[in-house]
Amino acid sequence: MRNVTGRKLSPLEQVRRRHRVGVVAPAQGRAEGKAAPTRRLSVEDERLLKHLLTHEQDFIDSPVFYETDADRKIYDDAPDIQKPDTSWYHPVMDDISSARGRTVKSAQQVILTGAEERVLFHQFNYARYRVWKLQQEIWSSPARQPTPEQAAEVLAWHRKADRIREQIAETNLALVLAMAKRTRMSEVDFADLVSEGNMALLRAVDKFDAGRGYKFSTYACRAILKAFSRQGMKLSKYRQRFPTDFDPKLERSNFVEAKRENFEKDAAEEVKRIVVENRADLTDVERTVIEHRFGLESGDGEKPMTLEQVGQIIGVTKERVRQIQNKAMEKIRLTLEAGFLGNRPEEEPPGPEDGDEEANGETLETPVGAE
Repeated sequence: MRNVTGRKLSPLEQVRRRHRVGVVAPAQGRAEGKAAPTRRLSVEDERLLKHLLTHEQDFIDSPVFYETDADRKIYDDAPDIQKPDTSWYHPVMDDISSARGRTVKSAQQVILTGAEERVLFHQFNYARYRVWKLQQEIWSSPARQPTPEQAAEVLAWHRKADRIREQIAETNLALVLAMAKRTRMSEVDFADLVSEGNMALLRAVDKFDAGRGYKFSTYACRAILKAFSRQGMKLSKYRQRFPTDFDPKLERSNFVEAKRENFEKDAAEEVKRIVVENRADLTDVERTVIEHRFGLESGDGEKPMTLEQVGQIIGVTKERVRQIQNKAMEKIRLTLEAGFLGNRPEEEPPGPEDGDEEANGETLETPVGAE
């Protein structure tokens, strides 16, 4: 193998070049039964190519596309057309709230003549036509897969069409802002209007037929106004179904969590009232245990006590305090279910058992520290 200067390349240089451009040696390709690609596509290019080969390309047809040397006439012989300066547009979108009062300076605008518009739209649609033509060639082949040359050509024509489409849209961006300012739709957010207008402008570029002799601005303005009208109708239907404004607090996740927190807080307050008002028929000992264990006497700044601390106060072991606490909590639970939760217990709460010294108000006989 030799380079362009005729110097013979070393084997190491040959390997490096093959790796750099993604070329498989002809002998190796034949041995593996594979065609030798000229260049590997990037992941992005492969994804784009796959999309292009699964969606038929649309275009606005023209007799110019079938003339001899159409490429040269449409691109090479065409006059240069000034590209727009869109630096004014980005600050407007960054501060959309003040965009209603802004105007575009005439020096920043590019106003195309009818002839210039026809040139751009012919270039745009011819590039899309070439993509469509390549699609038909690929789909009619037995393998229905593009050769490396066809893949590169499809991507090149698609990107050419995309660049011209962007140029046409950017040249007419001022139309969107002008129509949005002129539209009196106070219920629709101005940023939403501009966004919908931009999408309508791009759709208008795809559908406009320059061969009919109309100016693109006339066609685009009608498309933008229709998009604004559809946006207003959608919002009106939404308001009819959902008359209240959106409240983030009512989102499903936040709403459920907030509802649970409120319920727990209300339940805790109800338990405190049951104990303070003694609705569960607690004995004096049971009330003392519950109040100290859960810090219900918050008026003195009392903090919840441990079982051992409560036992020292009433003169019993911590295990006995636990038993008293559990029995009192069962009474409170039944009262809470019957009143606050609305559940009626099937049976009445059990009364004081025979021999229960605390329930009868008698003195407990277990001394402090006896276990």
